[in-house]
Amino acid sequence: MPVLTDLRLAIALFLIIALFSISGTVIEQDQSVSFYRTNYPEHPALFGFLTWKVILIIGLNRVYHTWWFTALLILFGSSLSACTFTRQLPALKAAQRWKYYEEPRQFQKLALSAELDTVALNSLTPLLQNRRYKIFQDKDNILYARKGIVGRIGPIIVHIGIVTILVGGIWGSMTGFTAQEKIASGDRFQVENIINAGPWANTKHLKDWSLHVNRFWIDYTPSGSIDQFYSDMSVLDHDGKEIDRKTIFVNQPLRYRGVTFYQADWGISGVRFQFNNSPVFQLPMAALNTGPQQGRLWGTWLPTKPDLSEGVSLIVKDLQGMILIYDSKGQLINTVRAGMATEINGTNLKILEIIGSTGLQIKSDPGIPIVYGGFAILMAGVVMSYFSHSQIWALQKGDRLYVGGKTNRAQVAFEKEVLEILNGLNTQSTAAVG
Repeated sequence: MPVLTDLRLAIALFLIIALFSISGTVIEQDQSVSFYRTNYPEHPALFGFLTWKVILIIGLNRVYHTWWFTALLILFGSSLSACTFTRQLPALKAAQRWKYYEEPRQFQKLALSAELDTVALNSLTPLLQNRRYKIFQDKDNILYARKGIVGRIGPIIVHIGIVTILVGGIWGSMTGFTAQEKIASGDRFQVENIINAGPWANTKHLKDWSLHVNRFWIDYTPSGSIDQFYSDMSVLDHDGKEIDRKTIFVNQPLRYRGVTFYQADWGISGVRFQFNNSPVFQLPMAALNTGPQQGRLWGTWLPTKPDLSEGVSLIVKDLQGMILIYDSKGQLINTVRAGMATEINGTNLKILEIIGSTGLQIKSDPGIPIVYGGFAILMAGVVMSYFSHSQIWALQKGDRLYVGGKTNRAQVAFEKEVLEILNGLNTQSTAAVG
């Protein structure tokens, strides 16, 4: 127990948790093994030691869901709880108790004290009451006053808030899940691609409803860069009846039954076209493996003869409607926009639509309300901790009045307050003599 209540242990645990939390922010989480192989190679190793093997072995690819991170949170919460019961609560009880000073020598031990002539003790009471001091007085010549006891409660509330946040984080990691979906505009889907889930996560209710991407679109700036991308989504019951609907975009998610749908990515899923007066065909488009300088590209191969002996490649970089057409030798033969037609190998090809797809980050975290409640408690505790616990003693011995006090913080402000009280006593004494 003495080790658990050691402030140095709590500080060390806090710093370790902060360090691993930072690593979980810097190192991409829940990615594929190939991603880490590519971005964190063994030669050369990042910082001389950080390779994809180290990341996977330690669990830096899923920091917040590892057993050791949960153990750190539990140990830190236990340390704070032990400190609260062994230090903070006894300190609060001690602050609630008081004792009178019955000898003048006791005032000499105080950091701030004074000795006054021809001043009555009862003249001190209204001055203290005006400054919101709570006064205790059993005898006519002895007085004790205090205020700001809430300042002693503040650290306890701070500890309760931090422990509540830790409990919420642990509960969320044990009962929550994360999923990703890439859905074409116009498609209906259920959440299935769960990439991370806690051991107590409940995903059965995901089968009770589905979602429909009514429309996905992107707004572009005049320069051609992306301004914002949107998904108009409906929540449907088993019968396909709409029970909720929202247009989501970055920082404006859809929430339903504890599941949050974030607009996280976008892509191109396919292209619709016609040959001459044929029915409308649709082909899927796949992301091409290009370098970072070329940007994102999607492509598909489109046969121009029934026997598939000839065809062209269609390349698209965004949803603005521009399509590049390449022949079998890789030569650019034409450029066309959606809604326009062009002649390819003696056939009239009309591009009707480029179909976008929305990339959704889907999360369920039952611990979030607990975490938010913990932050509210923490902020309240921090505010309470700013109140100074100030104490004043007074003793009347004959015609001499001894006054002294102490505080746990804001010493300069307390000294100023006591001096003002003493000046008020001197003013009253002078007025009485006059």
